[in-house]
Amino acid sequence: MKKQEKPSPPLPAFDVVAIAASAGGLTAINKVLSSLPAEFPATIVVVQHLDPRHRSLMAEILSRRTALRVKQAEEGETIHPATVYIAPPDRHLLVNGDGTLSLSQSELVHFVRPSADLLFESVAASHKEHAIAVVLTGTGSDGSMGVQAIKKMGGTVICQSIESAEFSGMPAAALQTKCVDFSLPLDEIAAALVTLVMKGEVS
Repeated sequence: MKKQEKPSPPLPAFDVVAIAASAGGLTAINKVLSSLPAEFPATIVVVQHLDPRHRSLMAEILSRRTALRVKQAEEGETIHPATVYIAPPDRHLLVNGDGTLSLSQSELVHFVRPSADLLFESVAASHKEHAIAVVLTGTGSDGSMGVQAIKKMGGTVICQSIESAEFSGMPAAALQTKCVDFSLPLDEIAAALVTLVMKGEVS
């Protein structure tokens, strides 16, 4: 009798999760990533506003606290699931349609580089309805143009609730666009990502 082949796991509903944060962001990003399972099947790309004068230890810090692989993004590398790519200081991070990453030192966007807007816009263009944008704590309005691009292309937008954000500028600016699907306390964001990506729904 022929041995039955194991059915392959279903493809994730979303391929890429783009996370953006500024002030207070390291703690918030750590909280989200540390709560995701090792088998999380999407790629995660992260923009955190950092001091461009210092080497970033963010990838090393986060990799100690999450089951996922964490690394600083490199020019031209191919993205993989269950991996977190961090934008290097002073470089915009873009996700291309062929599944590679680009780093750019083009001009500042809203006074910042890396820019959440540019990351979100690249993910919207390359992954359309299979993209999720997550806006966490931060000052300023970076990300608010990008979430509109995500929404326009059929993607999903999650924003940290203003009450749970250490700095409410970025979440508030995202909410003002009326493009946010879920405004959630910080400790509920990882569970929502698991439900969306691994089950294709939010109850």
